[in-house]
Amino acid sequence: MRLMIKIKALGMLAAVLLLYGCSADGSGQGSGNSVETEGAVQEDTAGSTYKFVDVKGTEYEAACIEGLPLCSYDYGRLKEEDGFKYYTDKDGSKTSRTGIDVSEFQQPVDWNKVSAAGIEFAMVRVGYRGYGSAGTLVEDKMFRSHMDGALRAGLDVGVYFFSQAVSGEEALEEAQFVLERIGEYDITYPVAFDTEEIKDDTARTDGLDRRQFTDNCIVFCDRIEEAGYDSMIYANMKWMAFTLELERLADYDKWYADYEPVPQCPYEFSMWQYTETGKVSGIDGSVDLNVYFEND
Repeated sequence: MRLMIKIKALGMLAAVLLLYGCSADGSGQGSGNSVETEGAVQEDTAGSTYKFVDVKGTEYEAACIEGLPLCSYDYGRLKEEDGFKYYTDKDGSKTSRTGIDVSEFQQPVDWNKVSAAGIEFAMVRVGYRGYGSAGTLVEDKMFRSHMDGALRAGLDVGVYFFSQAVSGEEALEEAQFVLERIGEYDITYPVAFDTEEIKDDTARTDGLDRRQFTDNCIVFCDRIEEAGYDSMIYANMKWMAFTLELERLADYDKWYADYEPVPQCPYEFSMWQYTETGKVSGIDGSVDLNVYFEND
């Protein structure tokens, strides 16, 4: 079950535009040989690499994963108005949706003002597993308030869970924790698995290898899908390149975090979190802003 129709190159673009794509010289100009497979343009990326920077400006280079579907968005169609980014079709009409993600760090929220400001959906944190040794599961203090407020204001709502699972069993426990709490709500957007680096501190997941991190994603997402919801994996480029076995996750939608002017990810993704310092009427302080790409 997938909420998003993954955007393929022939249905989306006249040509693939990759600003930071997989090319032998890392320039992102798609220097590999293009091949057409089942209606999608793919690049022959064997032996290619790509470069990207993290939030601190540190540059990395990673090997391209051969055969993984490439991003086909034309960033010439990426626009910004009133502080919000959006995507357009070839005629200039908006084809994306504008959203935020919130947790207990955003309170209080005037959801009517948020809606009036142009926000169309919200990803609400259900909870998290503590990254200390106990690994306690905790419901976000504002989960129910944010869900009720966003839905009453007419927004579409999805949820996410911050994981610190060290095994498939714990990832399944996290999925069950989420499912027990969202059943009473009208969830029309994905249920996302948030696994990421803990900066400036130790974490119970520090010793995990790539296979286990990837196994945890699969276990969580498959359980969410079995329950009838759309799943999604949240990650930034560094996490995708060096922590996850991305080739094993090709069938799962991605929520991609990148605060550069345009996304650096060479692979396909469905949602882009483009800033953590967004400003939205109805919310005191900063909030994450997102673009949810839709089919042309």
